[in-house]
Amino acid sequence: MAGGKIFSLEHSYMNMDKYIGSKKICFIRRGIKMSNHHGHSHSHTGNKKALLISFLIITGYMIVEAIGGLLTNSLALLSDAGHMLSDSISLGIGLLAFTFGEKVANYSKTYGYKRLEILAAFFNGLALIVIAVFIIYEAIGRFSNPPEIASTGMFVIGIIGLFVNILVAWIMMRQGDTHENLNLHAAFLHVISDMLGSIGAIVAAILIMLFGWGWADPVASLIVAVLVLNSGWRVTMDSLHILMEGTPQNIDIDDIVNTMINIPGVISVHDLHVWSITSGSNALSCHAVVDGDLSITDCQKILRNIEHELAHKGIQHVTVQMENSENPHENSVMCRTQYEVHLHHQH
Repeated sequence: MAGGKIFSLEHSYMNMDKYIGSKKICFIRRGIKMSNHHGHSHSHTGNKKALLISFLIITGYMIVEAIGGLLTNSLALLSDAGHMLSDSISLGIGLLAFTFGEKVANYSKTYGYKRLEILAAFFNGLALIVIAVFIIYEAIGRFSNPPEIASTGMFVIGIIGLFVNILVAWIMMRQGDTHENLNLHAAFLHVISDMLGSIGAIVAAILIMLFGWGWADPVASLIVAVLVLNSGWRVTMDSLHILMEGTPQNIDIDDIVNTMINIPGVISVHDLHVWSITSGSNALSCHAVVDGDLSITDCQKILRNIEHELAHKGIQHVTVQMENSENPHENSVMCRTQYEVHLHHQH
């Protein structure tokens, strides 16, 4: 960097191996680093397996519960069956997202198809909100005109549904990552909401059998609907935050900046961006100001120290542009520049 010149170093490469027949083709992309590939692969396989098993169980019982709701004339069962239908669709979409997410990056999709998992989570969140609003609408109507309900059948089907949902929730927790992976987390919330729906149907059936309280059915539906609405809102907002390139919730910007400027050789940091590619895969890009007399080898050492420290902060993909103090950018952590396109006309 002698002579006050500015140069960029974009490190962290992604090696993606794709086999076609007996030939091995290696793609190299800038700005991506495959650091915990084995761990991610294992987690990805577990999540996919959990979704597949859950999809088969939920779809099968959804048909049983829908028939039961029609025979018993129970809104609690019908609303739960409708919710399970959305679960079945959502689990299928989540499964497809995981399948497409396995496709490697290419010149058209340099990050691959990992964002499909977030889109699936966004869809699931919206589906939960729509279902909750529909249940609330139907429940309000039943207060003024309560139908005759076969409470015994409602109770039996509710019990079976509860055990089915407990089984599916257990499979998801055992096989997949229901905390860090937003796609599986959204599907898991669907199942938990189903479980609450089954509990609501059971309680309502008991109250109807013991006291003849027909209003218990719409009340149980309203309580479940509010819980479903809350879950749907949270999943929608979390996935929208990722789609809007928001800072990951487990990342503290001030901590990241302090970590970088405390690395020997780094003077300051500006134009910092931190975002999530998909659940559990965070990326960072920034400009780092260093001594203008350092060699490229010295800058490489600083860069590797930055990568090492940020990996401990949960950031796997790092791109750093190194500059000297004579760079033309504002010394602000956040990028405040309004970019303009300058057109040069020839006369």
